[in-house]
Amino acid sequence: MAGCELYSALDLVDGYYQILMRDIPLTAGLSNAPATFNRLTTQLFRPLRAYAQTYFDDIFVHSRAGDGKTAMEVHLGHLRRVLEVMKANKLYANIDKCVFASPEIKVLSCFVSNVGVRAYPEKVKAVAAWPTPRSQKDLRKWLGLANYLHKYSVGYAGLARPLPDLLKKDSDWRWERQHQDAF
Repeated sequence: MAGCELYSALDLVDGYYQILMRDIPLTAGLSNAPATFNRLTTQLFRPLRAYAQTYFDDIFVHSRAGDGKTAMEVHLGHLRRVLEVMKANKLYANIDKCVFASPEIKVLSCFVSNVGVRAYPEKVKAVAAWPTPRSQKDLRKWLGLANYLHKYSVGYAGLARPLPDLLKKDSDWRWERQHQDAF
């Protein structure tokens, strides 16, 4: 998906309730509905997987120029095929949550564009604005968020190397310059 020129994101309305399921009274309710719906969307859009990915009730369409067509022409063709599959299978999108022909879209917990994948700016700001840890508990909290975002940082393991030493079972808490630099 990364590296394409145009992206669209479609959110299916009431995803789990759009499919007919046999009513078997159980106390757990619709416990298999998410898996069943995910299986359905995966199978329906499998022939389009070169440009359309599904994740439960979301469909992500991505396109780039090719075969003498502009990116917009290619993207509109891709969207048309996705919408045809939706229409044939009576799947409906929530227009308020859809994004069409954008240079960047939100996909799960990140942004995808032609330059690659990046984290939500709010999460990056939270890491940057975090106060200096005063205890192992504080450091664990910060590392939890920082480790979640590590895939967006080149050389993260090397940069953060001194910090886990403070979390060792028998180590004394001494915040030194090397820790502040890594933080």
